[in-house]
Amino acid sequence: MIQINTHTDIPRSARDCFAYLSDFSTCEQWDPAVYRARKLTPGKPRIGTEFRVIVSLLGRRKTLRYRITELMADERITLRGRGAGIATTETITFDGDDGQCRVAYRGEFSLRGPTARAGRLAHPFIHRMISQAIKGLKAALTVDDKPRRQGWLSYAADRSVLVGEALFTDRGYFAMSNRSHAEFMSDRVVAVTGATGGIGQAIASEYARLGARVVLIGRDSQRLADAAQRVRDVAGSDPTAVETIEADLLNIGQVQRAGQQLLARHPRLDVLINNAGAMFHDYATSADGIERTVAVNLVAPFVLTETVMPGLLAAGGRVVNMASGGMYAARLNIDALSGPAEAHGGLSAYARAKRALVALNFHWSRRYGDAGIIFNAMHPGWVATPGVAKALPRFNALLRPVLRDARMGADTAVWLGASAAARHANGQFFLDRTPRPTAVIPGTRFKPSEAQSLYGWLRQTSGIDVHGLR
Repeated sequence: MIQINTHTDIPRSARDCFAYLSDFSTCEQWDPAVYRARKLTPGKPRIGTEFRVIVSLLGRRKTLRYRITELMADERITLRGRGAGIATTETITFDGDDGQCRVAYRGEFSLRGPTARAGRLAHPFIHRMISQAIKGLKAALTVDDKPRRQGWLSYAADRSVLVGEALFTDRGYFAMSNRSHAEFMSDRVVAVTGATGGIGQAIASEYARLGARVVLIGRDSQRLADAAQRVRDVAGSDPTAVETIEADLLNIGQVQRAGQQLLARHPRLDVLINNAGAMFHDYATSADGIERTVAVNLVAPFVLTETVMPGLLAAGGRVVNMASGGMYAARLNIDALSGPAEAHGGLSAYARAKRALVALNFHWSRRYGDAGIIFNAMHPGWVATPGVAKALPRFNALLRPVLRDARMGADTAVWLGASAAARHANGQFFLDRTPRPTAVIPGTRFKPSEAQSLYGWLRQTSGIDVHGLR
């Protein structure tokens, strides 16, 4: 039996610390030894809730299954874990006032089989592992409001292109020193497009776990209902805190009505995530006469964002635009957005649309930034989603062992909308919570005047009234 007792003082209330840790799947955000963690029991954490945690122990990955055996609100959590060769009982207690909390940890570890025979090695290893976890927990719960800047190693990697692309894999995600989401969003409203699966659903789930009221926007009512239930199950949120709005993003009228419906429900909109995206290898146009890749990835975010602008202005909101690493290979070419069918290529059309979205993000930040709205674009990394598997089967098969999962891809979108540090950024492009260049290949940098021309093209193409102009 190995026993460990330790504690740390955290500049947060006991309520916040308890709320964060009661969903023990957050351990993957702060414990360096945890590879992945998942809550297995739907709903709000309670006695009997189970978690699957994959840890690196003595050089090998082991899967532990944890179960909450004691849960006293804002005071105590006890979990029992069991896996091949190890059983644990771990108790976390919380003691403090509104501004400071002592988090105390007591762990008992029983080793069996080959793990027990390595007991002398295991004892200092487990001590060190717990020490690092407690240090990570304190960092996770300490609010960091410092602006983010790109370091020189990251700068050099981006400009070497191939090294920069290597960071698009899960290695880039795990290289982040802090992957926590512990800045709660109670009473805030977040809208997410493309939220019926993949990255969008992971984004919605994490915002819901942080206490936000989440609105899922998608085109299929049944898929929306199913996704809303999955978000509730993952986040353990109140059923009424997850809403849906049905809209086909290929249709300008439906996108505009979705924005109007969102405004009618929520006159204040704190965060809008323009996440929905699609790649079409075959050329076809929407009912509005717009090539489908451009319609979904560029025109729809423009129409929705401009429609809900009064709500964003009322809340001093944030907008996150989901781009792609593919945009690095494309320059801003407004004429090509409405190019002929014979010039269409699925990958190139997608890259052009995402490049244009990044340029639009920059223009929005200049147009509305002084009014208090924050606009940022981001790259989720290379993520294994059903959409990627369908659109890029060879890419998916070749890189699948190192692709990120949806939760990794969602990370920066949640951080940009929820964190105090992200309020210092406007008009930037992010990967893994770090600002990145928007152009690394010669000839792909756009001018502010070109971004403004794109805005004019979108006004003309969509035919909508934009905020402040009629």
